[in-house]
Order: sequence, then structure tokens, then C-alpha cells
Amino acid sequence: MRTIWLLLAGCCLSTLALAQSDQPFRQTTDRRIDAVGRYLQDLFPAQTEGIDYEAVYDALTQLYANPLDLNNATRDELAATYLLSESQLSSLLDYRQAQGALLSIYELQAIPGFDVPTIRRMLPFVTVAGSQDLLGGLPNPTDHYLITRYERILEEQKGFSEAVADKKGNVPTRYLGDPQQWFVRYRYSRPHTFSVGLTMEKDAGERLQWQPGQYRYGFDYVSVHAQLQNRGRWRNIVLGDYQLQIGQGLVLSAGFVLGKSAETVQTVRRPTLGIRPYTSLTEYGFFRGGAATYALRPNLDLTLLASHVRRDANTIASDSTLADLTATSLQTSGLHRTLAEQADQSSLPETNLGMHLLYRNRQQLQLGLTVLHTQFGVTLKKRDQPYNEFEFTGTQNRVIGVHGGYVRHNWNLFGEVAYSAGSQTNSGGIGAVAGTLVSLNRKLDLALLFRHYDRNFHSFYANGFGEGSRTINETGAYAGLKYTVYRRLTISGFVDYFRFPWLRYLVDARSQGIDYLVQGRYTPNRQTAFYLIFHDEYKEKNLPGDKARRVVGTVRRSLAINAEYRPLPGLTMRSRVQGGMFRYAGRQASLGFALIQDASFDWRRLSVSGRVALFSTDDYDSRQYVYERDVLYAFSFPAYTNQGIRHYVLAQYSISRHLDVWARWARSDFFDQKTVGSDLDQINAPHRSEIKLQARWRF
Repeated sequence: MRTIWLLLAGCCLSTLALAQSDQPFRQTTDRRIDAVGRYLQDLFPAQTEGIDYEAVYDALTQLYANPLDLNNATRDELAATYLLSESQLSSLLDYRQAQGALLSIYELQAIPGFDVPTIRRMLPFVTVAGSQDLLGGLPNPTDHYLITRYERILEEQKGFSEAVADKKGNVPTRYLGDPQQWFVRYRYSRPHTFSVGLTMEKDAGERLQWQPGQYRYGFDYVSVHAQLQNRGRWRNIVLGDYQLQIGQGLVLSAGFVLGKSAETVQTVRRPTLGIRPYTSLTEYGFFRGGAATYALRPNLDLTLLASHVRRDANTIASDSTLADLTATSLQTSGLHRTLAEQADQSSLPETNLGMHLLYRNRQQLQLGLTVLHTQFGVTLKKRDQPYNEFEFTGTQNRVIGVHGGYVRHNWNLFGEVAYSAGSQTNSGGIGAVAGTLVSLNRKLDLALLFRHYDRNFHSFYANGFGEGSRTINETGAYAGLKYTVYRRLTISGFVDYFRFPWLRYLVDARSQGIDYLVQGRYTPNRQTAFYLIFHDEYKEKNLPGDKARRVVGTVRRSLAINAEYRPLPGLTMRSRVQGGMFRYAGRQASLGFALIQDASFDWRRLSVSGRVALFSTDDYDSRQYVYERDVLYAFSFPAYTNQGIRHYVLAQYSISRHLDVWARWARSDFFDQKTVGSDLDQINAPHRSEIKLQARWRF
């Protein structure tokens, strides 16, 4: 009976898949990454502060680089896709326990709570390893490829112009390298078995140079990793560059942090994913050395990590002998284009030793203990400013955290408490997160979360849920819900109240705020989707230009209306109107809007997409963020500001089953201005053009 049902379901879902693509159920890597881009675009339809979009995209592409095996994936791995509600997660695990391994991906239709739209969203990201269904599934396939990318800005920027000495003989600063940007990535992996990778990048303005004594090895940024998984009791071994996602991210967070977004419920909880190889182009926030997870018992894992990395930092000498250096700030741009930027490169040695003990009880109970000790090679002390009074000072820091979770039916309770103890007297802060996710019924999902981070809580690899970009000096409460009116109409929203007990950068007083979002999404059929989203945020900031540095209320408000439709087979259109305002109390509001029309067309081996956007903002305060499609493994989420037109064309062509090529051209034309950019990035023209070429060879 089960086999007969699977054949019927397979025919149904095959028809469904064929309706989406000219090729039946094609689940190649580029399709999955394109799905990640569309998913990210839906997650962030309105601009959100404090989110590192590139880090989120990198984490998503790493997570989705190989589809999850539905028969072996843990609840945390499934939850990390943010595609399933708590009731759907419970239903899938209960079904797997009662019926055994799934025979086919089509069997999802037999699981209570799984409808066709949910399954359609899951298709690019999941598989059933070894299944012999209509797809002809292969057991544990390898992913083996080499990518090279070239990009540059076509107009000459000031930093690349000729340096002419002034009358006093002073030569102006210029970039040391050429305007070309290069990227190379090699990856050979098999899901849950092994992975070997090499990533290299040279940014525009940087030089290719071999100076091991200065920690420069050809390309300005080089990252390597080697991973083995599931070797007896050794669950995971990684050498090279890596990250860890543990608990709610108060001690160790691997960048997979979506924060407040249009997904108002599932993104609140952080999944425990353990060690993950680091392949991002973000040149900070990772460990370099080795880490391993060993199963002491079937339900008890021990993870140990050791790392030594040199971080970019601004350093000053306490005297003329240069013998005693102090790092005043950490540099995170990853750019080393001038002599001043090169002086900051790899100037702060950092050693980390850590441990994580994790206990799991049949996917219901999870308890973990985390310890991380950080040792800096020179003293880290931020500049003497009032808002830095409780910042870390010294050379050593230790963070100890305890996290846990409990799942009962459709309830998911989770939390983490961490304590930091540094080498300064006022260190010793506490960070805490507690929350719950619950599916009250098949239509209503709810999330509640409370957090508190002391002003002297110091955790350098933390990224807990919050309003600020760092896990420090914040207390808040969040409530989010999602209500399915019926399967084609969903309404969701959140409310978040937060306060900052101490001063912050550009906020010279204790402050508070409230943030809320409401979204409606209507999908009348597979070819058409509409959504409307309204986002409002109230915060307190210093009033610009005020000599008394008064702290006043601000409001940021945005509205976006989006329509996606498919008028012809292979042709997808997306129309979008968005606008917003930003205002300081007592001052005139800054207004901005953007009108965007996207189109993409797939025909056999060729895929072409493009955009035309008209935008206008009073100033940078009313900037409009709009996601753009880019080449594989690249990310673009620019801020449209001032007045102008933005357009781009992206083409992908599969020359053979081994070779794919991409080409992207983008240009912004600005009205009523003679230059674009500032300082060394300034262009003496009212436009900016970019080209990007990429090739991938699959072995």
C-alpha cells in the first residue's frame, strides 16, 4: 500500500516540479543557491539595521550547499532551514520514528501538516539519500568544483588615479594595487563524510604579494579547511578555518543569524549545528587551527577547539620605543589597500581554547556546557570615551555558558546563560536568553523571547538575538506570530521592545525603543504571489549638529508592496514598490522610495535576469535596501540613495555538464550630481558601472 501511494504522490509532485521548471526536478547546486537568493529576498523585504547580510548569505549557502538527508537530519539541522514550523518538525520526526526511513521525497505528502506549498519550498534543500524514486537518487553524491571570478568598477576611482605631489612635495595617498578583484574557490566534499576547500581573494586596490613574514601569501586573503565526519565515534574533525554554532549564540555563533525579519517565528531560536568549515569571504569572526567532536556515549558529545589567528586591529605605542603596543579597535573591513590599512593587517595575535559538552535525549532534551578562553598578544583597550567605560580591557577573557532546550509535542523551550570574566576589574557580566516556539494549532505559530546582556558582558564570538549588532548592553522582549488564514493567505508580525542600560556610540544617554512589523502574503496559485509589509521602529539617538549632544527620539518607517508572477513558461516577473522615511524628533523627515521591475528567463542552458529601478531619497538616512541577484556564491544587497536609475543584467550559460559561466553588468546613474562616492573611492562622473565574470568547472 505504501509503495502504491508513493507512485501516486510521485506523479503528483513530478507534475508540480515540471510546472516550475523546463527540466524535471533539476536539483543542481546552482538551482539550490538561486533558491537561497529568493528565500533571502523574502526574508528581508524591508531594510533592517544591525544585520550582516553577507554573513547571513554565506551561512545560508554553506548550509544549503548539500541538501539535507531527511532520514538522518537532526531536528536542529531541519530547524536551521527556517522552512518548517514546530508542528511540522514534530510530525516529521514522529513519522520517521513510527514508519522508519522515508523511501522517497514524495512521501512528505503523507506526513500530517505538510501541504504542497511547504513541500515545494523544501524541494531544493532536501533529499532522501539512496532513494530509487523517479529522480534516480544517488547515495551521498560528491560536490567537486573550482570557481574563478573577476570583477571591477569600470570608471576610474580617485584611489587609482595618478598621485601628483603638491607644492610642498607631499604625495597624496593612493591604493597600492590595481582595480581588479579576483576570487578563487576549490571545494571537494561529500555530505556527512568529508570536505576539503581552498578560498582566495584579492580585493580591488590590494596587491598580489608573497611576504610570509608579513602574513601575506599571494592573494590578500587565503582560507583553507579539511573536514572528516562520522568516523566511528569521531563525529566531526576540522583542520584549518572553521566556526561553531552552539546554543543561542552567547558564546559561539557561526554567523547564521537572521535576527528580526519577515520570518517572524522560526528565526528567533538558534540551532546547535556544531563545527562548520569556514568558507566565507568575510575576513574576521572565524577560528584557525583545529576542532573535533567525539561521542563519549551515543547521546553525549565532547567538542574541543584550539585556534591561533592574527586579527586586523588599530594599534598604538605607549612610548617612542614601540615596545608596548595597545590595540584600540578591531578592524573588520578586510581591506588592505593603503599603507595605513596594511599597518593594521594581522597586528593582533589571538589564541583561543574551548570546550563544548552536549547531551541529547531522543531529540526532546538538550543540555550543553561551553567554555571559551581567549588570549590576546597585546593589550586590547578601546579609546577613552564615556560609552567605552565598560568595554573589555586587557589580554585575557573567559566565557562560560550553559544552554538547553526541551521539545514537547509542538512546544519548543530554549535558553542560554553565559558569564564572562576578563582581566579587567569591571569584567564579569552575564548574558541570558530564554524563549519558546509553539504551534498552537495548524494555523497559528507563536514565538516569545526575552534577553538580557550586561554592559560588561564580553563575548567576542557571540551573536545573540537582539537589536544591537553586538551581544552587550541590552535588555529586551520579543513576540512574533504567524497566522495562516487559509493555505493561500498568511499574516505575520512581531513586536520587539528593547532598552540599552548604558551609553552607546552616538547615543550619549541610556536609551530605549520599540520595533514592530506586519506582513500579509497571498499566493493565489503557483505562478503568482503578492505580499505587503509595513515596518516601524522607534529609537533614541544623538541629535546631529546639536552642541549639547541631546538624545532625542527617532522613527524609521517603511512600506513595501511586491508582486511576483509568471506570464509565460520560463519567464518570471517581479514588481516592487517600496518607500520609507526617517525623522529625528523636532526635525523634518527624510523621505525615500524605489520602484523596481525584475525579470528572469530560463531557456534550456541559458538563464537571463535583469532589473530596472528608479529611486529617490532625500539623504542617506532614507536609503532603500533592495536585494539583487548575482553570480553563484556572490551576494548583492546595496543601499539605493540620492536620486537615479539602477539597472543590471545577469546571464548564466551551461556550456557543458562540467562548465558553467556567468556574466553580470550593473550601472547606477545619478541625477543632479557630478561625482559618485567619497575619499579614495570617488568617481568624477555621475555614474558607476560594475562588471563581473565567473566560471565554474565541476569535476
